[in-house]
Amino acid sequence: MRILVVGSGGREHALAHTLVKSPDVSAILAAPGNGGTAGIGENVAVSDTDVPGLVALAKDRGIDLVVAGPEAPLVAGLRDAVESAGIACFGPDAYASGLEGSKAFAKEVMAAAGVPTAAYETFTDARAARAYVEKIGAPLVVKADGLAAGKGVTVALTTDEALAAIDEAMVKGAFGQAGATVVVEEALVGEEASFLAFCDGKNAVPMTACQDHKAVFDGDTGPNTGGMGAYCPAPVLPPDRYAATMDLVIHPILREMEKRGHPFTGILYAGLMMTAAGPKVLEYNVRFGDPECQPLLFRLESDLPAIFMACRGGSLTPDLVRWSTDSALCVVMAAPGYPGDYPKGMAITGIAAAEADPAVKVFQAGTRLDGDRLVTAGGRVLGVTARGSDLAAAQAAAYAACAKVGFKGAFYRRDIGQKGILREEK
Repeated sequence: MRILVVGSGGREHALAHTLVKSPDVSAILAAPGNGGTAGIGENVAVSDTDVPGLVALAKDRGIDLVVAGPEAPLVAGLRDAVESAGIACFGPDAYASGLEGSKAFAKEVMAAAGVPTAAYETFTDARAARAYVEKIGAPLVVKADGLAAGKGVTVALTTDEALAAIDEAMVKGAFGQAGATVVVEEALVGEEASFLAFCDGKNAVPMTACQDHKAVFDGDTGPNTGGMGAYCPAPVLPPDRYAATMDLVIHPILREMEKRGHPFTGILYAGLMMTAAGPKVLEYNVRFGDPECQPLLFRLESDLPAIFMACRGGSLTPDLVRWSTDSALCVVMAAPGYPGDYPKGMAITGIAAAEADPAVKVFQAGTRLDGDRLVTAGGRVLGVTARGSDLAAAQAAAYAACAKVGFKGAFYRRDIGQKGILREEK
C-alpha cells in the first residue's frame, strides 16, 4: 500500500511512524508533513485544507489509502472527495464530521441520541445570547460553533467574562464565520478524560482512555493550548468502565448517524468530564487528538493499516486492536512565547541521544528541515514520548529524554501525568 498522511503535526508524525511498520506498506507521503515525516517518507507541499489538491496528489502518485490527521480537511469533505475519485480514505464524511465542525450540530445529535452532556442553548443573535447569560449567571462555557483552532472555547467564571466572550465571537468576529453562532452551556465540574474508539459504521472498538493537559503551565494554570502533554491509560477512567462508557457515549452516536444515512467510520473521540453524576460529553472530535495520538500509538501492537481498512470496510473486530501493557506519556516541548507569538528557525539538538533509549520516541510537530539542520517551525515543537511499566516509569523516562533535547527558549510542563500517578498510588 501507498499511504498519504494529511497534516503537519506531531499526530501526523506518529501516524506515519506507526503506519510504515506494517509489512503491507511500501511508501508514505505526507502533505504537507514536517521534519519528522520527512525522515519516514516524502513530504509534498500541499496544504491539508486544499481538498482538490490532495485528491489530485493521491491520483497522481498512485495512493491506495488517504489518512486525515486533522479535523479541518474532514469537515471540508476530504473523505467524500477522495472516495469519489475511487481511492480509500480513513475518516468520516463531511456530514458526520459536523460532530466536530459544529458545536450546535453535535449538541443536537447528542440530544437525539440520548448522550449525557451539559445543558445548553444555541444563539445566532448576540443580544439574545447576552440576555441568556445575564438571566442564568456564571459559571458558564461559551463556545464558537465552528472550528476555531482550539481557541473558540471560554470557561467563564463570571458573567462579565461570558459577556466578553460573546462579544469577541459574535460582534468583533474574532473567529470569523465560526463564531457567528455560539453555544452557551453549563460549566461541568470534575476531571477530564479523552475516550477514543475505532468505528466502522456499526461496530466500535475502544482505545485506552487518555488524559490531555491543555493549560500551558504546571498546575493547569495559564492560557489554554492545543495540548502540552498526554498519557494513557488514564486511571480516571479504568478499563472495567470502558464497556459502560462505550454504551453511554459511542454506540448511541453510531446508531444515530446510521439512522441519518451517514454511518460514522473513522475515529470518534469523546472529550469527557468525569462528574459526580457520571461521565458527560464536553465535545466530540472526529480524529485522533494531538498529543493523545502519540502515547496511544506508541502502545499499539497491532497493524494500523489493517485497522483503518477494517473500519472503512465494515469489518472491525476487537481482535484487530492490541495494546502493550505498558503506560505511555508524552511531554510537549514548546517554543518561547507559545501559545502567543513565538520565534521560528531555532536549531533543535539531542533527538538521537534521547531516542537511544528504545522506550523513547521524539515525535516532531512544529519542525522543518533547513538543509541538513532540523529547526523549529511552530509553537508546539516536539512531543517527547516514552513507555514504562507503569505511569511513574513512563513519566521518568519522558522527562529524562526531555533533558537531552533542546532548542533556544524551549519550555515544557513538569507535571504531565501527575494526576494519574496520584490515582495509581491510592
